[in-house]
This record gives sequence, structure tokens and C-alpha cells, in this order.
Amino acid sequence: MAITHRQLFLDHLAKTSDAPLALEIEKAEHIYLYDDKGKSYMDLISGIAVSNVGHRHPKVISAIKNQLDAYMHLMVYGEYIQSPQVKLAAALIKSTQSSRLNQVYFTNSGTEAVEGAMKLAKRYTGRTEIISCFQAYHGATQGALSLAGDENFKNSFRPLLPDIRHIRHGNMDDLALITHKTAAIVIEIVGGESGVRLASKSYFQALAKRCQETGCLLIVDEIQTGFGRTGTFWAFQAMGIEPDILLSAKGMGGGMPIGAFIAPEEIMHTLTVRPVLGHITTFGGHPVSCAGSLATLETIFEEHLLDDVEKKSQLFKDLLVHPSIKEVRGIGLMLAVELDSFQTVKAVIDACIENGLITDWFLFCDYSIRIAPPLVITEEEIKIACNILLQAIEQVSSKN
Repeated sequence: MAITHRQLFLDHLAKTSDAPLALEIEKAEHIYLYDDKGKSYMDLISGIAVSNVGHRHPKVISAIKNQLDAYMHLMVYGEYIQSPQVKLAAALIKSTQSSRLNQVYFTNSGTEAVEGAMKLAKRYTGRTEIISCFQAYHGATQGALSLAGDENFKNSFRPLLPDIRHIRHGNMDDLALITHKTAAIVIEIVGGESGVRLASKSYFQALAKRCQETGCLLIVDEIQTGFGRTGTFWAFQAMGIEPDILLSAKGMGGGMPIGAFIAPEEIMHTLTVRPVLGHITTFGGHPVSCAGSLATLETIFEEHLLDDVEKKSQLFKDLLVHPSIKEVRGIGLMLAVELDSFQTVKAVIDACIENGLITDWFLFCDYSIRIAPPLVITEEEIKIACNILLQAIEQVSSKN
């Protein structure tokens, strides 16, 4: 008997948990995944905020195929002029609508974007202290993990980077902890893994002011929120601020691996001298990934996908009403459905999967269900998804 893919998965793939979903997916299209038996699943989490324009969007696929016909990897990043890179960089700069952000450094992932930004902030300011928020998640490598605001998540890997401080997301009083010793603060506009936590516009404006007063760089992590998830292309654009360094990944690639940190030339230039090649990557800005990313960016604007994000968000909020639901919070298509416990959330997620709907919880808020579907989800699909979710909640609550 031939060894099955499931057995190979169990035998040879390193596991991230002792309970992987272990769905065997053979095809994906639009907002649907199809398993090896032909069963369809509605993807309500976009592969964790990745497939913003849906799975295998035709324009993204076409751009990738065209680039494959031209070339793939040519040289380590930063040496050759490659049209996919420069076109994407120009489009990203334009999308920020910023008067300062004018240079892009491409990476392979969001974690690598965080790492690059941390090095850049230290190099530019000459300082070592970096601040992030409690219950924030910025990546799994040792530098990015040092920023994580949950001790249980990182204690097993100490010692990590020194001079890391934490503040409460959205808390005005904590802004006083940003001082002339601080190189940078790394912050999400919307707290992602804390369970979709929002802070006010006045908070972010006060934060930006405090950074200016102390010479601290404002690093805005839009790895989950970027590329339209909150209803504006970048979430910071609704806050009336401009970051010193902007981070992107996940939804940026249309399904391809890519990330970036974006900064003014005067800041970015410090990575090129003393030493030369102060930051370098072999595969960052891979031309195929850049082609897919540019097609994703263009699709969002050409198909006006931002126009209906808030309307779709409100439809989720209007439909998801049940005695067991304590709260539906969030902005745009980045929502959290709060229940009473992880046990309830896990049972609901399992019931949803059984009925063809994929959802998840949050790293630091496991009593809430994640809703982050592709921006292309239709109103009819939202109604179907909410019906499946409500049926699962009712099924689980009736047993308790």
C-alpha cells in the first residue's frame, strides 16, 4: 500500500502544534479550499490575513506566469535593476500617500521586515531601547520574538534581546515611557493577536507627537492590516499620522511570500554604510513574488475592493447575534467574535470545519474567533458563513 500524504505529513513535517488541522487541500479558488475528497471549505481567515484578493486571483496568476517566462532569481537583493521590484516599490510608495516614505526594502516575510526595521532604528538613532505593546506579536525569530508582549510565548527561548520595554496598546499614560533613550516603538494600528483591539485616533496622534519630541522612530506594523483589510489601504491612513518605518507582508503577496519595510531615504541610507551591506538578503524581493504583489495591489484598486469593506464588516456584525456571543469587535474585515472560553471556541471551530467553514482563534486571545475573509467575499457568502458559524455556536452551547 502506498504511503498517504497524511502519513508523510505526520512522519516528516515539523509540527507547530500537537493538534494541526491536518486538512489535505488539493485546490483553492476565490474564498474556497477543496480537500482531497472534493469537499469545499469557505476560508474565513484568508490563510491568516494573506489572501486578501482571494485564492489564485486570475490577475495575480497571470502576473506570476508572465514573470516565470522572463526570469526568476538572478542575484542577491539590491544589485540588479529588476522591473518587478522597482515597479512594486513605486506603487507601494504611491499607496502610502506619504510625503516622507520613499524607499522600500523587500524581505521574504513579515518577521524579516520586523528584523530589518529593528536594525534600521538602532543604526539610525544610535540607541538600543525598543518598545512594543503587551499582547503584541511581531514574529518568531529571536529579534522579533523579543518584542512579543506575552511572556509565556517567549520564556522558553530566553535570553532574547536586551533593552525591550512594553506599554499598553491605546493607553495614553504609558506614552511617558517613551524617552530619549528609545530607538523606536513598534506598534500595530489594530492589535492583531491580542484579539483585534482598537485604539483611538487621538491616541495615535499623541503617540506620534511623543515620538517626535523624543527622537524615537515610529514603526507601524501593518503586516496584518495592510493591503486593505481595515477598509483603507493602510490602517495608519485613518489615524492622521505618518510612520517613520512602515512594515508590510501577509496580504501583500496575493499568496506569494514577500514582506517589506518602508522608510525615508535619510533613514534607510544608514544600512548602506559603516558597514557596507549592513542589511542583506538573498531572496528578498524575489521577482515572482514582486510580480504577484504588484498585481495584488493593482487589483485592490482596479476592482474597488476597498469600497465595500465597511459594508461587509457591518453585515458580519449585524448577523452574528447569539446569546453565547459576548462581543463582535473590530474594523473592516478584521473581526473577533468573543465567546466564554477557549474550550467553547475550539468546539465551535471544529464544528465549523465539519460544515465547510474555516476559522481560527488568536495567539493571545484564545476565547475569541478570528474573522478575516478575503476582501472579495460577497454579501451572500457572508450570510452563508454567518449561518454556519451561528449553527455551530448553537450546537456547542446546547451541549453545555
